[in-house]
Amino acid sequence: MQPPDAAVAAVDAHGQVTAWSPGARQLLGYEPSEVLGRPASLLLAAAPSEAALRRAVASQSWSGRVALRHQDGHRLDAELRAWSAPTTGGQPQWFLVHSPGNRPPRGQWRAAGAYDDGQLLEWAFARSPLTMAVYDVDGRILRMNAATCRLLGIDEHQVLGRVVEDLCGDAQERGAPSAPAFCEPLTETMRSVARTGRQARYEVAAPTTAAGTGKVSWWAVTMSPVTDPDGRIHGVFTAGCDITGQYEARQRLALLNEANARIGATLDVSRTADELADMAVPRLADFVSVDLLDSVLHGGDPFPGPVVGTVTLRRVAHRSATEGAPEAAVKLGAVDNYPDYSPPARSLASGLPVLSTKGEDDFDRWIQSRPARASRVRDYGFHSVLSTPVRARGTTLGVAVFARRRPEPFDPDDLLLAGEMVARAAVCVDNARRYTRERVTALSLQRSLLPRQLPRQPAVEVATRYLPGSTQAGFGGDWFDVIPLSGARVALVVGDVIGHGLQATAAMGRLRIAVRTLADVDLAPDELLTQLDDLVIRLAAESSSAAADGRDQRDQAGDRTEGTDRTEGTDRAERTERPESPEPLRRPEPPESPEVLQALEALEAPEDEETAGDMAATCLYAVYDPVTRHCTIARAGGPVPALVRRDGTVELLDVPTGPRLGVGGLPFEATELELPEGSLVVLFTDGLVNARPGNLDTLCRILSHHPGRDLEETCDTVLERLLPGLPADDVALLIARTRALDTDRVATWDLDKEPSVVADARKVTSDQLARWGLDDLTFTTELVVSELVTNAIRHAEAPIRLRLIQDQCLICEVSDGSNSAPHPRRARTFDEGGRGLMLVGQLADRWGTRQTPTGKIVWTEQCLPAA
Repeated sequence: MQPPDAAVAAVDAHGQVTAWSPGARQLLGYEPSEVLGRPASLLLAAAPSEAALRRAVASQSWSGRVALRHQDGHRLDAELRAWSAPTTGGQPQWFLVHSPGNRPPRGQWRAAGAYDDGQLLEWAFARSPLTMAVYDVDGRILRMNAATCRLLGIDEHQVLGRVVEDLCGDAQERGAPSAPAFCEPLTETMRSVARTGRQARYEVAAPTTAAGTGKVSWWAVTMSPVTDPDGRIHGVFTAGCDITGQYEARQRLALLNEANARIGATLDVSRTADELADMAVPRLADFVSVDLLDSVLHGGDPFPGPVVGTVTLRRVAHRSATEGAPEAAVKLGAVDNYPDYSPPARSLASGLPVLSTKGEDDFDRWIQSRPARASRVRDYGFHSVLSTPVRARGTTLGVAVFARRRPEPFDPDDLLLAGEMVARAAVCVDNARRYTRERVTALSLQRSLLPRQLPRQPAVEVATRYLPGSTQAGFGGDWFDVIPLSGARVALVVGDVIGHGLQATAAMGRLRIAVRTLADVDLAPDELLTQLDDLVIRLAAESSSAAADGRDQRDQAGDRTEGTDRTEGTDRAERTERPESPEPLRRPEPPESPEVLQALEALEAPEDEETAGDMAATCLYAVYDPVTRHCTIARAGGPVPALVRRDGTVELLDVPTGPRLGVGGLPFEATELELPEGSLVVLFTDGLVNARPGNLDTLCRILSHHPGRDLEETCDTVLERLLPGLPADDVALLIARTRALDTDRVATWDLDKEPSVVADARKVTSDQLARWGLDDLTFTTELVVSELVTNAIRHAEAPIRLRLIQDQCLICEVSDGSNSAPHPRRARTFDEGGRGLMLVGQLADRWGTRQTPTGKIVWTEQCLPAA
């Protein structure tokens, strides 16, 4: 119920005045006849803002100060409250109320030197260091104490009765520093409490009252509903407490916990230093640099103990609160000398953190010793520097320097926090250093087993890539190879020994040599994989036997040691009784991540006895003939190859999947297909497509846009798109573009099984060499052809065919229908035979035989004369 002197008016949906109380007549001087039925806008001295009207319509209620026009024409500012209520006919109608305040000023509460409980409550509310305020259910401010007004930069008398959203908007327009951070969660949470009746608590940051310091205070705000005895909600009470000290302590602890989790996630020295710098900026410092000894970066052993005197360090990482780190006086990767009086050198000599500030003699002397550093300190206003040595396991690795330009300098809590973070990083850097040393050794072995330079051959153009994995020890058994074969053919090989570490690398080397050896025998792809499968089974059996022998030897050594212990028990007891000097207490080192421990164990631990005999591998072997453009492929596990035609069509070849090498007992099947000239054959191991889901589809899309591009560029594009970071597993990639020999460089003749055709074979050979301009080879080639054709007629079956191929060398092939291979033998003095193949071996640079589905081919190669 409104007070008797309250001014009340009603306005319909069309903005016309429909009711006018005596209080309204007394307030503005208008008689009812002068305003009823007329627009309410005539009573306004200034129109309200559109934003205020929209908020009023949206919330169905409104309160605030309005400029009214009195009947005599002067302006009257009055506090109005408005709310919407439907008429009996259901039409919307607004009621406007002005109630003159009757609360006495705060200074008049005390009378005759006495005060009551209400006055105590008033004082407690007004002078409490807690921020307190009371709002009604519509968000209008009923009370607000001085602490809240100071925080928001407002005056209580100016905001009473106003909606809190309007207050926040006004505060932001005035530029109050705490308004955006403090008001937005306040209004949202207050509305939720008024709606649900459930208490809420949250923490919010607000700038301190000290202007220009940039310092932030943290407040814990509690909101609770104000209810009557019946449980009806009439308002919301808020109280906030300054928890800056507690919050900063929690933040330091959270930063340290986060540092323990994030620093050292990888076994990379530079990455670990970057992680330390990232964690410290900007929460601990405005600029951080990490400088290490050169030997640490290369996996070497730095000198134990502190480092004394002038120190030369290399900048490994730095971070700044300013993008691009313009404050850095030393570039990444550059070397800098720290004199013995500088704070970083003093911390390295003492092994303890050194805190220095602007104005100290050593600090100023160090800064002025280098103009670039002096200008950075002067331009960016650095005043406090904390130098902490990077030490682990008694070894000094480098120094971390933290600098601040914010107003507050480093304090003792910051000193402890920086020391703990650097101690964690130091252990991880030392682990990375040891890992780098072992990994470089292992990768050198791995790369020495891969082909250093692919042979030049006319059948295909080839580009290859090998990437070691980032998990385990970071290297494994993936390999590729390109093997020239007889008849201008070429073998393309990609394989993967299952597992990681030195054992997988050694097994890969043995298998690669075995594949090359079997390829020289000119075995068909499926037969080669069968032979290779038997070899893997034998190697696994040998490893199992060696592991068993090693266990027996260790058991015998253990028995001998036990006997020795019994005979020397007395001496050992005497030695044990002597007191030993106690070891000094050491700070416990932080636990390593499972990935780091796994990689270190893979590098340092010996081969596991239980798995020493386990060995398996995958291999894809393809043979391409540039004369016929036929490609024969066999696969023992692993992913299928891809074929890219010249029009960009990509096809995953349907090559039957054979078992992995080492399973045994199952056959391998070969697939033969004809490839157009200029096609791309793409072979790869599973590390490429299994790195991320969808990599196989992405690979096909990339290849479809690269049928005619440079192969090296294609390899780079594939790796960049499919492996943006270090792969989890080894990756071997081989891309070959097929070529075809011109028909005028191949000559073929079918020969009858008659001795007289030998002369004809010599004749057609000499004629063909004359057409090719190889007259210098005519005599030797006629002898070779004569011997090979004669042997085929005498010892083999029809059909007999002679083929000459002009390539990087002159190739001569004689095929027949017999599977028996020729064997050279030494002829005795009066033997008529036995000299033919010996003569061929002397005349040709290379010769050999290979089996075909219908017989065999005897071939020779002769180097072409120099142009």
